[in-house]
Amino acid sequence: MAAPDTLYLKIDQNVVVDSYQVCLQDLASMECTNEAVLRQLKQKKIYTFPRKDTPNGKKHRIQVFSVLKIIQQIHEDYPDLEVQNVGESDFLIECNAGVTENKPLQIAKTAVLCIVIFFGAAFTIMTFNNDVGVADVFTRLYQQVIGKESDGVTELEIFYAIGMPIGIMVFYNHIGKKKVTHDPTPIQVEMRKYEQDVDTTFIENASREGKSIDVD
Repeated sequence: MAAPDTLYLKIDQNVVVDSYQVCLQDLASMECTNEAVLRQLKQKKIYTFPRKDTPNGKKHRIQVFSVLKIIQQIHEDYPDLEVQNVGESDFLIECNAGVTENKPLQIAKTAVLCIVIFFGAAFTIMTFNNDVGVADVFTRLYQQVIGKESDGVTELEIFYAIGMPIGIMVFYNHIGKKKVTHDPTPIQVEMRKYEQDVDTTFIENASREGKSIDVD
């Protein structure tokens, strides 16, 4: 008796699609010992997002799925196929179909965000310098090294003012659009952590509220 064919299935925690009709190839990376079966499964329709608005006036853009439901749908066509899941056990699908980007609004939001960050960072730096008494430290250090009192603006203040933005750019690994090294920046790391936390919260909330598509 021949061994059953095996399908290896890998799905990420967050999958973004550009069509209301979601096929298996839109969700997963797949490998199968049977090429014919693999070609058929890639075209298999898994879910259809509604085109009409929900009762609250918003389009249904996110749906949480269990990989067990995907396996069940695969077995409807190929009951003897052995499926090995090497990805997430629960995941969410986000639909971007019909979404139009409002560029003026995005530019306005970016400008406001930049202003808030700029003045917020400036205020934070000033309060920090005031709390630790940087000005007094510079005055005493200048007097001890040079032998005369500081007039308020010395080489220490100048190099401190130059070194701080350089240090910030090196720490955040960005100078304009260019990166100092190929490593991900601290902001990119934190954003990935935030995205993972958001996805996990979506999945857990959907599971608790019974809105996740799972096997019966």
